[in-house]
Amino acid sequence: MSQITTHVLDTAKGQPAKGIELQLSVWREDGWHLLASGITNADGRVSDLLPVGKVLPAGRYRVRFELEPYLKLEGVPVFYPRADIEFMVGPDGEHYHIPLLLSPYGYSTYRGS
Repeated sequence: MSQITTHVLDTAKGQPAKGIELQLSVWREDGWHLLASGITNADGRVSDLLPVGKVLPAGRYRVRFELEPYLKLEGVPVFYPRADIEFMVGPDGEHYHIPLLLSPYGYSTYRGS
């Protein structure tokens, strides 16, 4: 399994959010650098963002969720065209699950398992 995984749930519909593009980036002194990208599957998940066994160094990371195309397809207003979730990865090589709970006028996240 990838060290970084995600899951997007559309809380307004009570279903997984399929087809959301996302990018994983790392922060360095000269700005953000793209590491990987993916698209949520039918279950709203991306579990293969990084190759199996790849361990990220400690640091600041971001998952950027491109919400506008999904929201337009669902026929709901686009208030948040994207969601950027920044988080810190420790030196331990642990798995980090970054879920996104989405509705037309809000979103939230937490560290999942």
